[in-house]
Amino acid sequence: MLKMMIVGATSAIAQETARCFAADGASFFLVARSQEKLETLKNDLIVRGANDVYCFALDLNEFERHRELVDAAIQAMNGLDSVIIAHGTLTDQRRAEEDFEYALQELNTNAISVILLLTIISNHFEEQRKGSIAVISSVAGDRGRGSNYIYGTAKAAVSTYLQGLRNRMAKAGVNVLTVKPGFVDTPMTADVKKNFLFASPEKVGKDIYEAMKNKRDILYTPWFWMGIMMMIRNIPERIFKRLNM
Repeated sequence: MLKMMIVGATSAIAQETARCFAADGASFFLVARSQEKLETLKNDLIVRGANDVYCFALDLNEFERHRELVDAAIQAMNGLDSVIIAHGTLTDQRRAEEDFEYALQELNTNAISVILLLTIISNHFEEQRKGSIAVISSVAGDRGRGSNYIYGTAKAAVSTYLQGLRNRMAKAGVNVLTVKPGFVDTPMTADVKKNFLFASPEKVGKDIYEAMKNKRDILYTPWFWMGIMMMIRNIPERIFKRLNM
């Protein structure tokens, strides 16, 4: 029976991923800021076939409580096999250019809190010589663009960290999956004008589920973003800096 902790569990993508694992009878330790939303998700997952479901309300920027969080998950489920980290915010680029405190908050939420939490989780998995880690990064981290480079900076940091962690953890039999979604139609992107490139959270959640089951290293979802980002990364800088991106 899989014992899974999901951080940022009430996000649309995390919920859809959890529903896939619930059908397999997994046990869950759900983490998010809202206790009310956690309880709603808990009931949903139980109906869908989950075994035990535990809830832990926490703002991940409370760095000093990360170890408490991991210890609580291990104690509640009598072990930990798998972790999905899905929390984050979509940065207002213009505001971040003018407000240092806001920019710092966004970098803490989208990068530093992820890295600090993974430090504790990875040490635990390395010691037990097994485990699975999946982290939602973003295609935004593949190349800095004028329209979202604060958010992209955070995601680039996470993706680079995961590259190194994957290299280290492979020796301990621990799989590390970097998830790079493109545009996803979720509450986080409610104010963004939609186009044909937007995917549903159901599609992305299912892709993550299958990638974790198959022990993938990197997942672009939907798949066509791999090609799109390859082209964007290879545009010469002298041309790229003139583009309105």
